[in-house]
Amino acid sequence: MLLFKRDQSRAVRGFVLNLVNTHCVESQRFRQDPRLESRVNLSIVVRVVPLENGQPCLDESFTTVTKDFASTGVSLVLSEPHSLDEVLLAFRKKTEPMFVRAKVHHLSAMGCGFFQLGLKLTEVVSAADYPELRTLAERW
Repeated sequence: MLLFKRDQSRAVRGFVLNLVNTHCVESQRFRQDPRLESRVNLSIVVRVVPLENGQPCLDESFTTVTKDFASTGVSLVLSEPHSLDEVLLAFRKKTEPMFVRAKVHHLSAMGCGFFQLGLKLTEVVSAADYPELRTLAERW
């Protein structure tokens, strides 16, 4: 055993503390934030269906996870940037998906090749409004 060996657990604790303080919602409330309402960190799986001319493009749909929610918005974590204007989000609710229309508010880099897509939720949509969504609902 070395007498003057560096204590690695102290370095690990410092790293974790810094990481938590940087990303923790509770510590962020002490900083200035331009957001009008608070966010709730919640990671759930969501299916993103792009809309083109108001019609769903199932061939271009993809699955990702949410980062956080506000009362009228959601942030998604993407592994690549997508050029989107409007989408339908499919959330799992018991055995059937629930669809919500959303407009893209922003796309920003998170680092390490990940992106955050900010969406404003505009309306709850019935799968009956879009017959194409039946196949997605059946596979859900």
